[in-house]
Amino acid sequence: MSAVAKRFPVRLDIKRGKVDMTHGSGGRAMAQLIDELFVKHLDNELLRQANDQASFSVPAGRMVMSTDGHVISPLFFPGGDIGSLAVHGTINDVAMSGARPLYLSASFILEEGFPLADLERIVASMAAAAEAAGVPVVTGDTKVVEKGKGDGVFITTTGVGVVPEGLAISGDRARPGDVILVSGDLGDHGVAIMSSRENLQFETQIESDSAALHTLVAAMVAAVPDIHCLRDPTRGGLATTLNELAMQSGVGMRLQESDIPIKPAVNAACELLGLDPLYIANEGKLICICPPQHAAHLLTVMQAHPQGRQAAIVGEVVEDPHSFVQMETAFGGSRIVDWLAGEQLPRIC
Repeated sequence: MSAVAKRFPVRLDIKRGKVDMTHGSGGRAMAQLIDELFVKHLDNELLRQANDQASFSVPAGRMVMSTDGHVISPLFFPGGDIGSLAVHGTINDVAMSGARPLYLSASFILEEGFPLADLERIVASMAAAAEAAGVPVVTGDTKVVEKGKGDGVFITTTGVGVVPEGLAISGDRARPGDVILVSGDLGDHGVAIMSSRENLQFETQIESDSAALHTLVAAMVAAVPDIHCLRDPTRGGLATTLNELAMQSGVGMRLQESDIPIKPAVNAACELLGLDPLYIANEGKLICICPPQHAAHLLTVMQAHPQGRQAAIVGEVVEDPHSFVQMETAFGGSRIVDWLAGEQLPRIC
């Protein structure tokens, strides 16, 4: 038993207890919540030091840092929950620079009355995702807001990593002639969230693709160091992400609709819901833009990795002063794939 736990003769009632305002007060109740719930699951050498920061050495290279807030609804969904999503999302943001993610921080905003059993389930899921990825949560913070002023739990995670010297992957490096690849089927996450939120039943259950992609990125970078761009197409999906990259690089993009991998069940769900799968969020897929001479080899490397088995070449970068993204449709026509207008699926991540 830890030194903090010894000060409390009565243990937290995880099964029936709820978050109350004292859990965010900075006093004994907060110390007990941290020790008996957060540290219990997230425990590691750095977190155990119980400082307000984590101190660690880093290997040579350029430091990368990313932060991401998670407000998803519902908190639990097919294929994941807000805990695992908070880990995967930030690891992926760091990894899209070609970096090796090293450490995470996590900040929880809890609503008064939130069941401790659900909170433990979320923290346990976060711990499992961090352990599987080999990227520990080494520092964090907890705040509590009054009932009705939040929505159960919000989580902000920050990640740090290191990019090896000589590697330069950035959204402004796409060049005409480059090839566009995706790592697998698109739209799974957004459709899984929407079906769970609206209690929709499909013949085949659609699960979120939420996953950490850093080992896939490491394999890709080892095979082709001259990758120009990497990006995970989360909010706004493939369409909006490619528009962002086209704008950053001052180029155009041309997609082939028939080459874009989308599960039939996801396509069917989008038709039912009146959604375009190109704009649906993903949490376990990436977009890669590379020179044409490396595309075939890179595709083979991606397809050999568990997170890239359905990888495909979906288009090319073209000269275009307007930075338009266009798509050759399956029917032989062509259309502009514009930025997402409005909020297609709120609270998706």
